[in-house]
Amino acid sequence: MSQSQAHDDKNVDKLDPNWRSDALNLALDYGMQTIAVRAGQHRTDEGEHSEAIFTTSSYVYTSAADAAAHFNGEKTGNVYSRHTNPSVRTFERRLAALENGERAVATASGMGAILTMCLAYLKAGDHLLAANQLFGSSIGLFNNYMAKFSVEVSYVDCFDNEAWANAVQPNTKVIYCESPSNPLAQICDIGFLSQLCKANGILLVVDNCFATPALQRPLDLGADVVIHSATKYLDGQGRVLGGALVGGDKLMQEAFTVVRSGGISMSPFNAWVFTKGLETLKLRMQAHCQNANQVAEFLVNHPNVSAVHFSGLSDHPAHELATRQHHMTGGYGAIMGFEVKPSVSSDSKAAAWHVIDSTQMVSITNNLGDAKTTITHPATTTHFRLSAKERAEAGVKDGLIRLSVGLEDVEDIIKDLARGLDSL
Repeated sequence: MSQSQAHDDKNVDKLDPNWRSDALNLALDYGMQTIAVRAGQHRTDEGEHSEAIFTTSSYVYTSAADAAAHFNGEKTGNVYSRHTNPSVRTFERRLAALENGERAVATASGMGAILTMCLAYLKAGDHLLAANQLFGSSIGLFNNYMAKFSVEVSYVDCFDNEAWANAVQPNTKVIYCESPSNPLAQICDIGFLSQLCKANGILLVVDNCFATPALQRPLDLGADVVIHSATKYLDGQGRVLGGALVGGDKLMQEAFTVVRSGGISMSPFNAWVFTKGLETLKLRMQAHCQNANQVAEFLVNHPNVSAVHFSGLSDHPAHELATRQHHMTGGYGAIMGFEVKPSVSSDSKAAAWHVIDSTQMVSITNNLGDAKTTITHPATTTHFRLSAKERAEAGVKDGLIRLSVGLEDVEDIIKDLARGLDSL
């Protein structure tokens, strides 16, 4: 018997061992924190306790027949790291388990995940219905590029269920929203949108970046696909870029095909960082939310603040909905927008810049979801490419400041914000 024939016999087992085993048996119904620490890992023959980083572009096969079986689909296993990588797969499996999804597909960035969603589920002649309240780059992608390829795009207020229903067209294929949204942390009624989508054969895609599965699981509320910018809270320390989609296996296979063909792949090192970040996600989000609740109370009571956009406040129009959709008690996220009053000598933009520039500890940066508190002026940073009309529709005013509340002592965060607010 030739060596090739001997290896052909081994191809009866259609699954490589590292694709089959998992360090945690999810059928045993473990809690979220246990899943966050242990799910998805495959231990190699080295017996490593921490997850390994597989910095390899390609993989070695036992024979030409074995390689052919991997490439033609007869055998499931690694082919090329643009397609699959053990470090990336560990992150995908762990995130899918946390979101109660069948499968996750990792991407090079959060915007890469949104682009993947568009390419996987939309084609020329389709209609994408989205919320007005979105990250500026998402609106830019939809308006400048999806429209370029004859995908019709329209927007409605995320709060207005009647507007959502009235905007559905026969060619609507995807409804897309952020909940909470960027930068005003608005809340969509995911249950209502799910019913609307199911009645019309539409996919519901929810960006869960601000809440994370520690606070909210959109799939449990009826969404079909969850989007993440892993760059934010899943990492939690502002170190690396990445994104992900989570959902049913069939939908994720379509997304995976786009990532594989388009090269929107996550790097092994970044995947390892995200995997380690997931271990502390729930604990960090609890602390973020506790700080944010106190900061919001400070802001809403400050005489130089005209509005605070944060669903954790009892008089927020979506407070009851957020309480219902977020499964962590007291967990409303840690992103908020607040509007400052113009002073006698300055307009709204100048007043907002004064508050931002007066901080000594808080980081002036457009990133969010970091252990460090960050602050930015959306109208001139994250949403500056939008027209004045588009910014107005998104609620991005010149006096608006976006705050991502970090893990410092909350008294120090409040003191730093007070420097500028008190001196307006």
